[in-house]
Amino acid sequence: MKANIWVLLKPSVLDPQGQTIQHALASLGYESVRDVRQGKFFVIELNGVSRQEAEAQVERMAREVLANPVIEQFRFEIVES
Repeated sequence: MKANIWVLLKPSVLDPQGQTIQHALASLGYESVRDVRQGKFFVIELNGVSRQEAEAQVERMAREVLANPVIEQFRFEIVES
């Protein structure tokens, strides 16, 4: 099975890279884009674990390694292979 994990800055944290992307899009004619938040996306393959074990492991990986809990939030989904 696979885990898809999204890590984004918390809404209260400034996102200068997202702002730069938004300005670049506006300069290319995409004026309707009002805000951009950039983040990280991970795909992790898991073998030999139940769905419940996979969820627990992915939650722990995201909390301890992939995201900085002070400034980032995460969400994930488990996808059957």
